Amino acid sequence: MAPFTLVSGSLSPVSFGKPYIWIPFSDRLVHPNAAQPTTFHFLCSRHEKKRNNPCPNKLEKKRNADHRCVAMTALCCLGVCFVLLLKVSAGFGDLRRPENVSVDSLNTRYVLRWDWPHETTANQTVTFTAQYIAKHNLQKQLWRPVCDDVLEHFCDFTKAKLFYHNLFVLRVRANTSQQSSSWVQIEFCPEKHAALGPPSSVKLNAVKEDLEVTITDPLSSNNQSMKTLLDNNLSYLIQYWRRSEGPQTAKDLPTQNNVAMLIDLDRQTWYCVRVQSRYRRFIINKNSVFSDTQCECTKGDMPYWQIILYILVSLLLLCLLLALWYFCFYKVFTVLKDTFRPAIQLPDHIQELWLNDSEKPQLLSPECPESVCEPLVMVNAVLDEVEAMDEQNVNAEEQDSSAHSRTGSSDSGVYSTEEDSCHRSTTHTDLQMSSKKHRAQLHDGTLMELCV
Repeated sequence: MAPFTLVSGSLSPVSFGKPYIWIPFSDRLVHPNAAQPTTFHFLCSRHEKKRNNPCPNKLEKKRNADHRCVAMTALCCLGVCFVLLLKVSAGFGDLRRPENVSVDSLNTRYVLRWDWPHETTANQTVTFTAQYIAKHNLQKQLWRPVCDDVLEHFCDFTKAKLFYHNLFVLRVRANTSQQSSSWVQIEFCPEKHAALGPPSSVKLNAVKEDLEVTITDPLSSNNQSMKTLLDNNLSYLIQYWRRSEGPQTAKDLPTQNNVAMLIDLDRQTWYCVRVQSRYRRFIINKNSVFSDTQCECTKGDMPYWQIILYILVSLLLLCLLLALWYFCFYKVFTVLKDTFRPAIQLPDHIQELWLNDSEKPQLLSPECPESVCEPLVMVNAVLDEVEAMDEQNVNAEEQDSSAHSRTGSSDSGVYSTEEDSCHRSTTHTDLQMSSKKHRAQLHDGTLMELCV
């Protein structure tokens, strides 16, 4: 290597051998194998000195060129920033962005929802755009659109087929014909944030005294079992209890199988069952809601004492039913009998009111063609004579009865006298009543026609 001369100024990379690395705008040379950079004074070769082209002039030119390059780079950066600011001020001016952005998810069904309660002018229609990207590709800005310029306040990301165990960034913004709002972003991991659904179906089958529970896995959006997406980490919690009117305490049975058997149950008894899905993996702990309640009755032979008890109760109920039927029949029969055939008969003169003319008693038969009716006139004077004679007979009888009582006749005579007096008094009373009746009927000179 040619000898070097110490000079002042920068250091040229051609002045040293390959092992040294030149650092611009410094006085240091760095050897790849050296622990610390080595400081050298500026050197210049004899060959450059003979040309009258000192080393410091060449280094100065290079320094000026580097300064101009840095200045141009800074100027370009300022221009780009200025253009971006103008674009932001023109594009994102006054339009509000969506609010309350959230994801409604169940298994592999994902729906992004948002609110936009702001007002716009009458001639502007607000639409929305939704996109997503995997979190590890966020620096590449490879956004994938799902909904473009939709009027609804939701976007269905189910068709995007997001990987269940990956982390994604979802974003949405509002658009008009002239403006667009800023993006609203949220992070979403289906494995962590998506809700787990209950079993798609639960069936019960009675096997003697036990119950067999058949569970169908919850299904994804493409009718695939969620157990395959969850790496077989899906389990179930079975709750069962005896059905009754009062409150009952449910028993729990955890299982990872799709078929479970409930044992130690009562025979001929109704039981109700519901199932919950569970997912456990690392720090993730998710439980679904319970499925619809299913009830089934267990089978098995009934004990003899229970059979006898049922027979006795049935007979007792049958006897009570027969007694009640007989009592009702007797009451109805009694009421009907008292209504149509009463025990107390009406008097004859009242019963005659319901008889027809042909049924009433008559002196002569109406079929007799020779019957003759003549008027009969009764005079009040005759009736007065009859009454006078009756009174005389009564007085005579009273005197006879008093005479017999004073003499104190024997028992047989007394009895005969009393019977005669009673008979006479009865006859006198009847005559008196008949005379009064005739007098009342013929008081106005009424004529009676007698058929002879």
